Amino acid sequence: MASNGWPESPGARRGVVRTPAVRGLLSYGRIFFCQAEFLLKNSGNPGFTAPRVIARAAHNVSRDEISKSALKVLYRLHKAGYQAFLVGGGVRDAMLELHPKDFDIATNATPEEVRALFGNCRLIGRRFRLAHVRFGREIIEVATFRAAANHADDDSEHDHAGRIIRDNVYGTIDEDVWRRDFTCNALYYNIADFSIWDYVDGFEDVKRRRLVMIGDPAQRLREDPVRMLRAVRFAAKLNFTIDASVVDAMRGLTGLLANVPAARLFDEFQKLFQSGFAERTFDLLREHRLFGELFPATEQELSRDENFMAFVRAALQNTDRRVSEDKSVTPMFLLGVFLWVPIKNLAASKRSEEKMSESQSLALASFDIVAQQQHRISLPRRFTIPMREMLALQPRFEFVRGRRAMNLLEHRRFRAAYDFMLLQSEAGHIDAELARFWTDVQNQSTSEREVSFQMQAQPGKKRRPRRRRRRQSSQES
Repeated sequence: MASNGWPESPGARRGVVRTPAVRGLLSYGRIFFCQAEFLLKNSGNPGFTAPRVIARAAHNVSRDEISKSALKVLYRLHKAGYQAFLVGGGVRDAMLELHPKDFDIATNATPEEVRALFGNCRLIGRRFRLAHVRFGREIIEVATFRAAANHADDDSEHDHAGRIIRDNVYGTIDEDVWRRDFTCNALYYNIADFSIWDYVDGFEDVKRRRLVMIGDPAQRLREDPVRMLRAVRFAAKLNFTIDASVVDAMRGLTGLLANVPAARLFDEFQKLFQSGFAERTFDLLREHRLFGELFPATEQELSRDENFMAFVRAALQNTDRRVSEDKSVTPMFLLGVFLWVPIKNLAASKRSEEKMSESQSLALASFDIVAQQQHRISLPRRFTIPMREMLALQPRFEFVRGRRAMNLLEHRRFRAAYDFMLLQSEAGHIDAELARFWTDVQNQSTSEREVSFQMQAQPGKKRRPRRRRRRQSSQES
């Protein structure tokens, strides 16, 4: 057995050394016979299109860039007699030398047949039936080739807007390619001979860094409006230019995002803003009028508040910096940033109508704004609860004396609230001296903190002297 998992050839066992020229000829020979077999099987199929086959010597996708787990799945499918291709972002990112992290596999094996081959496999999904093969923490997704879904098909369903809501119509590879969204995601790496199959000129589009939709852009966006968000995400991540035909189609269809389940949009929110390209993504979303479909209250405030824009940019840059440094990021923080000004403005309105503290009004306003936002993007409680606590702590940073200040330092949300306050300082929203005080006090010992909290003057406030209470004499009592 060779080190790559393939059976050794007779020549290799005899110690025969092949020159690069000989290996190249053998590679082209394997491609010729694989393609000839494929053409013979499919030439009679209606709508069949022969792919352009790029030999291993003509592309830079190496198995060294493919995870060992993905290779195991590919090899086993191939050995069992099925077609097995690495497809999508794994091929694209390998071509761009971006060290791919996600590996999706396409095959003519059905999900049930995949499960029969792998004991560590489970089937998921109703809209798209998929096989997940687990190797420890790594999951390799295996999808069966799909055919074009017609409204009359029993195994496909569409809603009134044309969005596909269920689709398990299986097909062949030459049908499957037309179901993919962009040409750069429709490159098939064939484990049989290490060639790339290209039906839609995706190979050239990747080299030219162009994001081109497969098929009619307007129709494809109606089928799945999330493709508009994916277009922005790929353009930001890969530094691609979105094709003009896609941009034109997006202009009149942004409202279709309202038909997408809110839970799915939360997943897209995380991909958009937690992949290391948050600021670039934000700019493209606003350029194509998509951000307001996700965060309408935020977009309204951004259009009339330059200071808010500076605050949001500081947060996005901070998020990108943390991702580049392999530090953790949480949706809670950016959600708090996006909703901060709408919450703060509503809190001020509540205080004008009813007497309450600033922290109380922020807590009430955050409930209302989050409830409104849930209609667009589903926000899990595991993020909204700490977010509201973080925002409610913001007024307490102004109190720098006594036990109240010490309690703030010991609060379980202090660190997140402090980071949020620091961003406000960077954006010029609060006094830099106040931010410096809370930065310094964290590096002090407990006794030093007590002294600091006693000595620090309350910013902008003078402490009123307390009147001494006159003791009652025993005669008066």
